[in-house]
Amino acid sequence: MDKVKKFVGQPILSQILSCVSTSLIKQSAQKHNSNRYYKRIPLRVHLVSLLYGVFSYCNGLREICEGMLACEGKLAHLGLDKAPPRSTLSDANNKRSYLVFETIYFKLLKQYHSFISDSRLRGLSIRNLKIIDSTTIRLFSDILRGVGRNPLDGSRKKGGIKVHALMNAFSGVTEFLRITEAKEHDRKFLYHIKLPANSFLVFDRAYNLYGQFAKWTSQKIWFVTRMKANAVYHVTKVITDNTRKKNAKGILKEQYITIGYKADGEEQRLKLRRITFRADDGKMFIFISNNFSLPAQQIALIYKYRWMIELLFKQIKQNFPIRYFWGESENAIKIQVYCVLIAQLLMVVIRKKAETKKSFANMITVIRLHLMSYVELFSFIHDTYKAWRKAHEPPLPTIT
Repeated sequence: MDKVKKFVGQPILSQILSCVSTSLIKQSAQKHNSNRYYKRIPLRVHLVSLLYGVFSYCNGLREICEGMLACEGKLAHLGLDKAPPRSTLSDANNKRSYLVFETIYFKLLKQYHSFISDSRLRGLSIRNLKIIDSTTIRLFSDILRGVGRNPLDGSRKKGGIKVHALMNAFSGVTEFLRITEAKEHDRKFLYHIKLPANSFLVFDRAYNLYGQFAKWTSQKIWFVTRMKANAVYHVTKVITDNTRKKNAKGILKEQYITIGYKADGEEQRLKLRRITFRADDGKMFIFISNNFSLPAQQIALIYKYRWMIELLFKQIKQNFPIRYFWGESENAIKIQVYCVLIAQLLMVVIRKKAETKKSFANMITVIRLHLMSYVELFSFIHDTYKAWRKAHEPPLPTIT
């Protein structure tokens, strides 16, 4: 007697894609006239094909197309008639603007923002914390200019992209980003950020820009960062000083200071807090902030949460195909980056819906191995072994 298998109606990838509504894709296409100027492959087919490549960790367009060809009997469940040719996918990556993929990402973020956001972070009294950082990805060609000096052998240095990101600490996803040449300085990203009053920002010393800090202060946008070692400042008031206490930990000193900066060609002074902090391992940190109401311990804790964006970059680089790019044009590279961000956002949503204790990396690996398997997604993530057996083992014989 043949085994009776209890398949669900859709493969795992199709169930993931159900989080991206057809109307959302259609609205994005209409906004950018995306299907009007490139009709050989509709936007939805383009997006589905690239997301297949992201979740399958494909290193090139040929791998995507040949992988989909192997699943051709199941492509109808993805809304596709057949696997697209590699040349068609390559042309689409070069000719269809990356802006439509950017729009899809931010529409999805708006849709799921309240669902994926935690109400609060441990020990933190504020509710609107954003984290800023950048990550550099080297390219194997000189499409975008890289960082550093040219090689000594006279050859041109490899190109590179820099992804500047603003992350919401409560949702764990990117809320705003810019993709630039790797040589662009991090500080320029600050000019593009627009936030409501009473937002909090945290970032490292690479973003020290006192003129921008002054503008934020006038807008009631608060920041926490580390002070540069060569910063010149004037102490106006000492609030606490525990530096003489032997083996003291935590807040050692709190001061009010002023720092000079130029605005419209004139020298100005910016009022800041300077907080000296010693960690449990003995390492010293000097923080500056334009917020004078939060306790000094909260300022130190806010900076501690900066590591969350490092984990986000690590999560993306280790679990998604971002090391090798599927095209050599700037447009194709940006499309791939946004597809990776869409996949990461969908995984955050699905992980929360599944209420699983699996790590992000473990969940992605399981999904990658069973991407076109017919099994109910959320129960599969929650308890992989049990869900697989339930879907594939034959029913027990009925005793009469």
